[in-house]
Amino acid sequence: MADFRYTARTVSGDRVTGVIEAESEAAVLRTLGERSLFPVEVEGQAKAPAAARRRIRPRDLGVLYGQLADLLESGVPLLRSLESLIRSSRSRQLRELLQSLRDQVADGSSLTDALREHPEVFPPLHVAMVQAGERASFLEQVFSGLGVFIERLDDLRSKVRGALIYPALLSVMGTVILFAALIFFVPRFEPLLQRVEKPLPTQVLFALSGLVRHYWFLLLLGGTGAVALLVSALRSQKGQEIFEVWRLKIPVAGHALRMVAITRFARILGTMLANGVPMLQALAIAKDATGSRLLGERIAEAAESVRAGDTLTGPLSKGDFFPPQILSMIAVAEESNQLEKVLIQIADTIERRTHHQVDQAVRLVEPVILCLVTGAIGFLALGLLLPIFTLAGSLGAK
Repeated sequence: MADFRYTARTVSGDRVTGVIEAESEAAVLRTLGERSLFPVEVEGQAKAPAAARRRIRPRDLGVLYGQLADLLESGVPLLRSLESLIRSSRSRQLRELLQSLRDQVADGSSLTDALREHPEVFPPLHVAMVQAGERASFLEQVFSGLGVFIERLDDLRSKVRGALIYPALLSVMGTVILFAALIFFVPRFEPLLQRVEKPLPTQVLFALSGLVRHYWFLLLLGGTGAVALLVSALRSQKGQEIFEVWRLKIPVAGHALRMVAITRFARILGTMLANGVPMLQALAIAKDATGSRLLGERIAEAAESVRAGDTLTGPLSKGDFFPPQILSMIAVAEESNQLEKVLIQIADTIERRTHHQVDQAVRLVEPVILCLVTGAIGFLALGLLLPIFTLAGSLGAK
């Protein structure tokens, strides 16, 4: 694969440039034809340095979005804003990224196309929102919202990681102690308890010890195979759908994930409608920006319903993805022609509630892991102590 820089004309005659990664020049020409572009010049170029292709930290990306929003809101043109950020950036990787974006925009490419050339930095959600902002001329609002969104997400990620450090350490130590006991400690009791009647926990414990000691290579091979099968399944479309359905059924966390997707949909669709983007176009962009495959399917069905002249709420009500109260609010908003206002209100309300639910989910992780580790160690102690108590009772009776 190599990078090819192209110059082409659109159907309306506008000149556009960009970079396409392809196997050959013929593949580039086919791609341009699929995009309804008429190539003028196609030339190969060297691959970007590895340093320029490294991922930018989410916090740095959020700061970049915030700075772009401030510059654009102050009336600074996009090209000059990028040049200003290049001069002020202290990170070499970020400067190289901004320089690449600036060069593509200066050559006539849209900012959306420039972002698409760096998928390792800009996820599809960000690209879709920037595309909406460029089309409806509210790019500064998009960057401001993305900056706040990334900052909140990074804070939440830091909070979750901090809350999981102790449970993760406890889980690792508990697992190491459990396997060490099964391999070195439990076998010492087998000769002592050979003639004693063993209760069920002791039988299970001795069986697990024998399995770990004698068939560890099969367990390792089976675990590796299971992980490989799981990764392969998650890469398929069907596997991703099944995983998302399962993920949304997790207590507390599943509901929070569903509300986050609904919040994205409501905020993006409401913002685009408020800035004059047609409904069908807004739905197409919002579908790619939710981060949820299931919700994307509902939105696609809703777009077909709107195209046929029906309401938006009918398809959204399928699959129990949307809570009934939100559907009622959307239905009333459609009837009163205040959909964009109500959608933004829904996003603000759900966002406040979701942060509280996420905090609850994080607090539940620690006691759950504590209970699991305590239960495993308790089962180990119970399996060893029960026959000893039985043996001591029989000796005392004699």
